Amino acid sequence: MSLVAGSYERFIWGFKLKALKHSHESLTLTPLFCFPSHISPIKSVAVTGSAAASGGADDTIKLYDLSASAEIGSLTEHSASVTALSFFAPPPLSAPRNLISASDDGAVSVYDADPFVHLKTIRPHKKGINDLSVHPSGKLALTVGRDSCLAMVNLVRGRRSFYCMLRKEASIVKFDLGGDKFFMVMDEKVSLHESEDARLVFELDHQRRVLCAAPGTNGLLFTGGEDGGIKAWDTTSGKVAHSIEDAHSARVKGIVVLAGSDAAAGDGDPYMVASASSDGVIRVWDIRTTSKEKPNPLAEACTKSRLTCLAGSSLKCKLCSCLSAASHYFGKDCHQGSAWQPKLGKNSNDKQLDTAAEDL
Repeated sequence: MSLVAGSYERFIWGFKLKALKHSHESLTLTPLFCFPSHISPIKSVAVTGSAAASGGADDTIKLYDLSASAEIGSLTEHSASVTALSFFAPPPLSAPRNLISASDDGAVSVYDADPFVHLKTIRPHKKGINDLSVHPSGKLALTVGRDSCLAMVNLVRGRRSFYCMLRKEASIVKFDLGGDKFFMVMDEKVSLHESEDARLVFELDHQRRVLCAAPGTNGLLFTGGEDGGIKAWDTTSGKVAHSIEDAHSARVKGIVVLAGSDAAAGDGDPYMVASASSDGVIRVWDIRTTSKEKPNPLAEACTKSRLTCLAGSSLKCKLCSCLSAASHYFGKDCHQGSAWQPKLGKNSNDKQLDTAAEDL
């Protein structure tokens, strides 16, 4: 299992979660690399298998090979801060097929991951994009932006296919692992919607502002925020299934379920969660230990940095062909140092749909 974190101080951190020798229960976070990869704060990271990417306020995407603990190149198509990144890897494969990125000027860029060639740039928002989520099919993505809008991008045709106003600005949007539902975060509220028609299923109240969220297996949704706690919501009942009240002494800026869409191929545990806080601490938890008064983390690492984002993968790190091709494409050797279309309203054309907006 691999974890990658970005920091305000421009540093990228890589860790590998390993079991200690002669112990099946004790885990340790082993450092893989740490260096200033950007010239401005890092705003987003993404990981799948041995491929990792980071986006910064320097308008640049950096690419990494975790199996070699090396940076292999840069992507410079964006003209504003890179605010969100997502790899798409078809379920049978551990290597990514595409990289999708979003930026603070309202643009979404799509890359072929072999060898990270820019395919197209789409502009679904009039203002900056806060987050994006790619459907498990890889055929579309949802985005939310500072224009208080939700947009759907058709990744097959390379255009925006849906756009609607929200009642307020959303900071996070995510599909669940099956793609049948999606959720959005607006301050301390988390709303769960049906993907087919955007119907509101539940509205979850976190009490304090939510800063990060991640879908899990068994219908769980993990959230973290300003209160330093982690909550696991049962999306069937809309109630809290597990909770760690004092997971961190500072704001939780990133959360990763170390299993999920890649759990079948990896060695992840659907109840194992990693979290990162703004005071530089990364912790790994078994969410089932919340019955204890003060649960102890399974592993912990302190970066002494102001962490801004966290990503991870339960797939084993092996050099994939796309990274090998990318290293040659960028002139570097790896060394250490039918289309799915949900019905979001009566009309899925490029309009602001009042009917869907009422549910949202």
